[in-house]
Amino acid sequence: MSDYKKDSLTLAGAVALGTGVMIGAGIFALLGQVAELSGVWFPFAFIVGAIISAFSAYSYIKVSNTYPSAGGIAMILKKAYGKSTITASASLLMALSMIINESLVARTFGTYTLQLFDVDDNTFLVPILGVVLLVVAFLVNISGNNFIGKSSMAMAVIKIGGIAVFAIGGLWATGFSFEQTFSSQQSEDYSVASYLGALALSILAFKGFTTITNSGGEVENPHKNVGRAIIISLFICLVIYLLVAFAVSANLSIQEIIEAKDYALAEAAKPAFGQYGLWFTVGIAIVATVSGIIASIFAVSRMTAMLTDMDLIPHSHLGMSGRIQKHMLVYIVVIAIILTIFFDLGRIASLGAIFYLVMDIAIHYGVLRYLREDVGAKASIVFTAIVLDLIVLGAFLWVKGNSDITIVLTAMIMILIVFFAEKLFLRTQQLS
Repeated sequence: MSDYKKDSLTLAGAVALGTGVMIGAGIFALLGQVAELSGVWFPFAFIVGAIISAFSAYSYIKVSNTYPSAGGIAMILKKAYGKSTITASASLLMALSMIINESLVARTFGTYTLQLFDVDDNTFLVPILGVVLLVVAFLVNISGNNFIGKSSMAMAVIKIGGIAVFAIGGLWATGFSFEQTFSSQQSEDYSVASYLGALALSILAFKGFTTITNSGGEVENPHKNVGRAIIISLFICLVIYLLVAFAVSANLSIQEIIEAKDYALAEAAKPAFGQYGLWFTVGIAIVATVSGIIASIFAVSRMTAMLTDMDLIPHSHLGMSGRIQKHMLVYIVVIAIILTIFFDLGRIASLGAIFYLVMDIAIHYGVLRYLREDVGAKASIVFTAIVLDLIVLGAFLWVKGNSDITIVLTAMIMILIVFFAEKLFLRTQQLS
């Protein structure tokens, strides 16, 4: 596929790009994970998550409106910190969070596909199907197929329309009784830290808006439309997430949602629509995950190629011919395959949330400390975004530290490796 060109993305196209990435992973993979941490109040976790994401989006919008660029997040960091270890490390963490999201989507594809068959959902077939999807997505990208650009709008309409039909149908089956949605649940005690931890995952469900930032140089009238596209995308996804969350909670008890947390939508379709509803939901999930992962792999390969061109990350051809972006496709898919094989959905989501929040804090601090006057950002809003991120990240680390210390240690070790590796790489460059 050829690179996007200036003014090649309309406002509607940019919105489709953002919603396509968000809805592809967020609602199918994360709804059950959020419910596990917040109980009957999990629909409202998405509302608060959207509010926090809106505060986060403010920094991206202000910088992108002033300096629209295909460099996206890397450009923002470089504007703030220069060619430094912080710029390189935070950019790489963002790229890693996007790769982690791909493995999350890949396993979601496997989990939902298996709902069509009478097999154990913990079977080895889940990672195998995920790996197959990653390989197919790699072949589509490496072939230069125009599928990504031409299909993004159509796939976004199918996904959003299909999920909306599921949600409205699920609520219709219960008589649109929101009171029943809560009264039918069993109440459990959840700590404040657990509720805040749920927000970390709900934020992950909205982070796809950064894809629009990364395409800022291609959006028509970017000084206005990048911000508009981000706001519209966040609003559309919030509406969809709420509809689905209420529909699922109306048809399943909170315990049933937790037990089926990796495929909650498919499970909720059974009491509302029977076998046909299951097929419909799985079909929408397959469309969402397939299209989302193909587009995501292209976006990450493009971002990492830019980081290479900016001399922020090392690169080796390893005997491969062609453009750097094609080499990056290989590295990205290999990492995503490893994650898909060895990590379950919960751990993948946790890694992605931690990496994203750390990178997000670096963005906001850079805007507050170095770019605020240049881009006309209000210090109070940017400061609030930092505080919210720190609270949510701290609570999430606390909850995961008590339930799965391994994933917290893994995340911390990987962040340290990225930081010191980038520090060494940049120092080596200066000496050469």
